Amino acid sequence: MTTKTLSDHLNWRYATKKMDPAKAVPQDKVDAIVEAIRMAPTSSGVQPFEVIVVTNPELRAQLAKAAGGQAQITDGSHVLVFAAWDNYTAERIDEVLALNVEARGETPTLTTYYEGLKAAYLPRDADVNYAHAARQAYIALGVALVAAAEQEVDSTPMEGFSPDAVDAILGLRERGLRSVVLLPLGYREPAGDWLLPMAKVRKSHDSLITHLD
Repeated sequence: MTTKTLSDHLNWRYATKKMDPAKAVPQDKVDAIVEAIRMAPTSSGVQPFEVIVVTNPELRAQLAKAAGGQAQITDGSHVLVFAAWDNYTAERIDEVLALNVEARGETPTLTTYYEGLKAAYLPRDADVNYAHAARQAYIALGVALVAAAEQEVDSTPMEGFSPDAVDAILGLRERGLRSVVLLPLGYREPAGDWLLPMAKVRKSHDSLITHLD
């Protein structure tokens, strides 16, 4: 049983720049990270995104090319692709309502709530809805980063890629999805990572946090 605290894990993690291609993340650790993503909170519990777990070497090579050659994608063993809904639809919201009814039973309150979501979301522009869905994916990304640290798995969140290229590689647009952020998983290669020896830099508590008592 580990005696490490959450702060210990967060101090250990960093945006790994060089991963060891000889070390693969065990499946149970990947499963734990993915389950944490599944359990992450989202607005109204809608979970308007999907996560594609890519291990295929050819696909990861294509993703790396779409990300300017960032080697963590191919040196790591897994890449998580967070892909948000391209829009909210009545069908998608009704599926969430059905899950709630299955788990909690049918009540007028549930139906009224999700009908209200449809009334609010469906008239909006698709790009507005995609941006909202993408923000929910980022909540899950944050949970994934903490979960990876807890599992002592290295990770590197990436926005530096061509979404159009990633969408084409994985066939996301045909599924009503758009890529948001990539998260390679693997294990650091200390000898080749220039960032590892450097001190972690964060703003002070007082400069970042305001207390209103």
